[in-house]
Amino acid sequence: MQAQRDHTDVDPGAWIGSITYRSEAVSAPSPAELEGLVARARARNHSLGITGMLLYDGGRYLQTLEGPPAALDHIWSAIQNDPRHAAIDVLSQHIVPTRLFSGWDLQLYRRSKDKTRLSPGVARDMVPLTDHIPATARFALNGDDRRLNALIGDLVGQGWVSDALVTHLLEPTARALGDAWLADDCNELDLTIALSMLQLAGHAIHAGSTAEGIRQRRYSILLATAPGEPHMLGPTLLGDMFTDAGWIVDMAFPDSDEALARQVREQRPDAVDIALSDALPRHHTLSTLRDTIAKSRTASPDELLVVSVGGRLFAEAIATAQSVGADHARKSAAGTSVRLAWLIEQRRRGHLLS
Repeated sequence: MQAQRDHTDVDPGAWIGSITYRSEAVSAPSPAELEGLVARARARNHSLGITGMLLYDGGRYLQTLEGPPAALDHIWSAIQNDPRHAAIDVLSQHIVPTRLFSGWDLQLYRRSKDKTRLSPGVARDMVPLTDHIPATARFALNGDDRRLNALIGDLVGQGWVSDALVTHLLEPTARALGDAWLADDCNELDLTIALSMLQLAGHAIHAGSTAEGIRQRRYSILLATAPGEPHMLGPTLLGDMFTDAGWIVDMAFPDSDEALARQVREQRPDAVDIALSDALPRHHTLSTLRDTIAKSRTASPDELLVVSVGGRLFAEAIATAQSVGADHARKSAAGTSVRLAWLIEQRRRGHLLS
């Protein structure tokens, strides 16, 4: 079994970095101080080709920045050393093919009683696209990959071009997600996952995929316990989550590395998640898990397999993905499908460029 693969891609030089983080103000800024901070940040961002959105509410900051990776690294270093911030926590950091906030050196959102209104600059013939903003936001917040892809595919099938879809659907949806966070309709993790889903949709649009290709855009995953692991809770819970997100899901409870490798070789999944016990720390299994992952990678015919690991050791950060040769370690189930989709796309992109 193999998920459909669309290897069409945008110009690699056009890919940009994206980071979303949250932090707390050491002391709450006055409205004038906040406006001054944003004005200086806009000037800096404009000179470096950075765009983004800043949400502020009651001493909490949540910001997404996007732009050339080197410029983004420069700004991120400054943010980390800014004494006005505390409790900085990176929620998402990856490479993306398109911006969600083009034309915004930095858009500031604060809690307000004003209702969101359609921008006066939106052309009349774009209104049908803006009608889909609420549904797009809802699908993204719910992690509903299948319905989001179906909606985007239908719009492509109706003849909407990529620039219009990004400018008049995905970008306004990103702003609507910011409003949802300010209204306490979602938390930081919900917002981060939803923004990542919009960026994945932007990738599919800019890759020149056909309408049917976008509708059927699905990934496949093999959810497995580590060989000999008797606790099966992790894969069982993940199975429902990945299925709901539109993935092709298979499960395995192998008794040996060879059995798992054989299933990887035969089914050719895009990703495999290997779970240790969620209840007990299995310190003694780390070295054998490393061997299991190495053999699974070797069994992957195209060497594009993305490997995720989970279990109490990783949830409590006692072990890391790097320590066992994996690409991702689950601290929780939330956001795993979106994170693995990103890793799959980046792995494919790297393969095409090699």
